[in-house]
Amino acid sequence: MVWLLAIATGLIVANLYYAQTLVGPISRDTGLTPGAAGLIVTLTQIGYCLGLLFIVPLGDLLENRRLIVTALFTSAAALLAASVAGSAPVFLSAALCIGLGSVAAQVLVPFAAHLALPETRGQTVGKVMSGLLLGIMLARPVASLVAGALGWHAIFIISAVGTAALALLLRRRLPVRQPVATLRYPALLGSMWHLLKTTPILRRRAAYQACMFGAFSLFWTTVPLVLMGPWFHLDQTGVALFALAGVAGAIASPIGGGLADRGHSRPTTALALGLGALAFAAPLLVHAGRVAELALLVAASIVLDMGVAASLVVGQRAIFALGADIRSRLNGLYMALFFMGGAAGSSLGGWMFAHHGWQGVLMTGLAFPGLALCVFATEYLAPKARQQPA
Repeated sequence: MVWLLAIATGLIVANLYYAQTLVGPISRDTGLTPGAAGLIVTLTQIGYCLGLLFIVPLGDLLENRRLIVTALFTSAAALLAASVAGSAPVFLSAALCIGLGSVAAQVLVPFAAHLALPETRGQTVGKVMSGLLLGIMLARPVASLVAGALGWHAIFIISAVGTAALALLLRRRLPVRQPVATLRYPALLGSMWHLLKTTPILRRRAAYQACMFGAFSLFWTTVPLVLMGPWFHLDQTGVALFALAGVAGAIASPIGGGLADRGHSRPTTALALGLGALAFAAPLLVHAGRVAELALLVAASIVLDMGVAASLVVGQRAIFALGADIRSRLNGLYMALFFMGGAAGSSLGGWMFAHHGWQGVLMTGLAFPGLALCVFATEYLAPKARQQPA
């Protein structure tokens, strides 16, 4: 069941990222300007954030399997609409709905935490999140390869069919899980604000991951434009191979979860944030020939993805330990807050690249993990009596 959940979350969340390496051709065919190209990724992430805040909390209220299947059919319909879009408004509207439906993945993640024993919860969540992260990372090269062979419309058609098939499979295989809930929906949403105010671990972990995911989204929104530009001059296949290297970063997910299970959350977090900073500092400071700079970018993509993966799993392990009855709401808040960082990063990345070039993008990207490290330093500045293990 854990592997089924891992594969399912990867396939679902990949829908959010197929467009990331196809920003150029989608923009040209739908009439978006270079400065507005970041909206292709940003609106998908905004839809995902809205779903995390208003749909995922229903996992503490409604039968989970039915909620997941409904969200998946919604996503399949939106993907089909994106595949036939011929104008920017139609495609961007479909992108928003793809994000809304893809929150099914974040109903599945707490599901895995419910199945796990407390002492192995970090490893279990790490395995499921490895599937999710592999979905994110493989989405980019798969989309580039399919677009290179069949055009960018084809990946959305294939994904629509695959998402509908996954919905039918999960309907057959998932066990029924009916939460014991006493709250109505408005009260459930209202309780999320109370949870945010009274759960410092949630706020801190969300802040770390918002910065890391902002850096991640900024990098992967803009690096295809750089790779296909006049300096590197790669085609869609070259971009796909580049993105494929980033998949290696997913190995950090179960490793980070295992370290957290053994009580090493804080040093693992410091390492993860440091890797995020290194991924931008190295290409910003080192200038060499074309081949050397391309190799450095490949290494930076792996390092960045490792940092994001480790930070994500350690954060989820921390918040899932706070209580089973509020797990979906905590996960919805955590994911929504850091996806807001991702939306900001992708939007800012497109704008910075259009106005200040790749060097401006790298400096902006470095600021994200730099800010996270500043927030992390306050863990050691707080009085010991008020410190909480995170």
